[in-house]
Amino acid sequence: MISPQTSAGSLIREWRTRRRMSQLDLATEADISQRHLSFVESGRAAPSRDMVLHLAEQLSIPLRQRNQLLLAAGFAPSFSERPLTDISLAPAMAAVETVLRGHEPFPALAVDRHWNLVSANTAIGPFLADVSEPSLLKPPVNVLRLSLHPGGVAPRIVNLAEWRAHLLERLKHQNDASGDPVLIELERELRGCPSGLKSGRPARVEPSGIVHPLRLAHGDQVLSFISTITVFGTPLDVTLSELAIESFFPADEQTRTALVRLAKERA
Repeated sequence: MISPQTSAGSLIREWRTRRRMSQLDLATEADISQRHLSFVESGRAAPSRDMVLHLAEQLSIPLRQRNQLLLAAGFAPSFSERPLTDISLAPAMAAVETVLRGHEPFPALAVDRHWNLVSANTAIGPFLADVSEPSLLKPPVNVLRLSLHPGGVAPRIVNLAEWRAHLLERLKHQNDASGDPVLIELERELRGCPSGLKSGRPARVEPSGIVHPLRLAHGDQVLSFISTITVFGTPLDVTLSELAIESFFPADEQTRTALVRLAKERA
């Protein structure tokens, strides 16, 4: 939230600092004079609606925060915010379900801006069977909490220290971009979860590796996954812009074979 005293110029300066851009860098990217940008940031010049949106685009500010920037400049928000159940979002949500189903027999899930589960495919199910803390599976299911909580999936993550560091770094970057108090509190909570480190040394990075895999114990096997994140390319709705699909792919043939077998057992 922004206070009534927060100016558009101060918010632009704050975002520029977050992006580690100098005033000259932003002025050059926006094709305006540094003098004019200085006047906007100091409040000596009031930016037009188009200028606010133009600077927000150069700074890659999320849509939710662009609305706040517009309000601070004295303009109405430009981007709608509908619930995911709104009928106008039905085509987008159908696309999400198509991606999730099409990814089977490999796991995939969709999350909102707070990492709460929106939907998942059936390949996720078997990996939640040993969750010992039932409250973690009560809606809204927060997938980061479920992953790192000692009563969740964490005891089965073979490379927990490595995977935990990866998730917390992603969350930190998201917090740096949004400043969302819910996510800030989530990061604080998750940093208090056990790291899985037996010593002070992090896991050794394999020199031949290409990504950090998720290595998950399942029965007498260890399944290895690499993941990708998919977002909508040109969203104009705040809620839709914050929706993300994480798809997990087998990192080796043993994992691929096991997932195919599990899918046949579910059929």
